Amino acid sequence: MIYKHSLITDLVGALIATLTNLRFLFAFVIFVTTSDVEEVNAGSSGEAHFAAYITGYGYWDNTPPGSTAISHPVKHRHAGGTGTYQDPITLAVGHVLSGPHHSMDFRPGTIFYIRRFKKYAIVEDTCGDGPRPQDGPCHTGFQGNPWIDLYVGGKDEGPQLTDRCSYTLTGLQMVIMNPAPNYEVAQGEMVKSGCRAF
Repeated sequence: MIYKHSLITDLVGALIATLTNLRFLFAFVIFVTTSDVEEVNAGSSGEAHFAAYITGYGYWDNTPPGSTAISHPVKHRHAGGTGTYQDPITLAVGHVLSGPHHSMDFRPGTIFYIRRFKKYAIVEDTCGDGPRPQDGPCHTGFQGNPWIDLYVGGKDEGPQLTDRCSYTLTGLQMVIMNPAPNYEVAQGEMVKSGCRAF
């Protein structure tokens, strides 16, 4: 009987320890989630503030190269935009191909405000090529943060200046998804404005 009691005590102790660890893990997940993505209740706006890894692509390294083609036109027929709420800049996001099915990491038409550049952007294009784009960085993200690719333009400026602009803006930055329409804007194409950051 003592053996059974000891075994039951050990099992109950292990169960309590497991439940305590699960409770700690759950609390940790809730903490990380709420600290990484800050939901803002601005009436019914549904703004979400979070860090995203932003890269740039332009006319010269688009797919196909030397074009303004986009995969999911919403506001524009071709990549472009001036960064205002009414004319947001084209944004490419990761996507998944599974047989004939295609899904994007953010729904086409989703609007972002990129604080560092004071520009609005809209999801209208896909980032990542080949038969399994989901294996590339555009979909998998950067250090646990979503990856978004901002169209910088550059048709009239040439590939070197366009590449330099894309390199300059690359980094982890704060964005607002579903932003209000009244944030400050520095209007203009990224390359033409010298890839200015604030």
